[in-house]
Amino acid sequence: MPPARWRERGEGQGIRYDVMLTTLGWVGLAATQRGVCLVEFGESEAELRRMFDERFARARRLAEDEALRRWMREVLEFIERPDHALDLPVDVAATTFQRRVWNALRQIPLGTRLAYGELAARLGQPSASRAVARACASNPVAVIVPCHRVVAADGSLAGYRWGLERKRILLEREAGNA
Repeated sequence: MPPARWRERGEGQGIRYDVMLTTLGWVGLAATQRGVCLVEFGESEAELRRMFDERFARARRLAEDEALRRWMREVLEFIERPDHALDLPVDVAATTFQRRVWNALRQIPLGTRLAYGELAARLGQPSASRAVARACASNPVAVIVPCHRVVAADGSLAGYRWGLERKRILLEREAGNA
């Protein structure tokens, strides 16, 4: 989704979304015709539906289709039993740096943890760990771009906008299935 469309709350964009309950709470997924544009965890179905309605207030609502149902099924299966990387198409607005970080995150093997500084070094910018952390924090597609695999330099859990408990559980499940 072009950044202008994102800022304009999906103006002129066709969006479809669904919300489901998982063992980690509610998860919502929104998609355009090109791919998944948002995956969020929430505390209730109503909260997520309100968030989607606000975030995409100017978008055209499209009916659910087989692609949306398949993508949601894959996300739910990953949350419950992460035994393979999610390879879903994404359609997100991002800066060049964010895109580089998110692509690098998708290359981190299942069950692997990496420190923010290590990821910055892999990107050829060893002093950019704070910028990497900001890119992780702005990731709009939870679990598809696995920002939960990035930890503090000492290996402790840090910075997951959907809650450290969810991050811990996702990492434990991945470690058990890697």
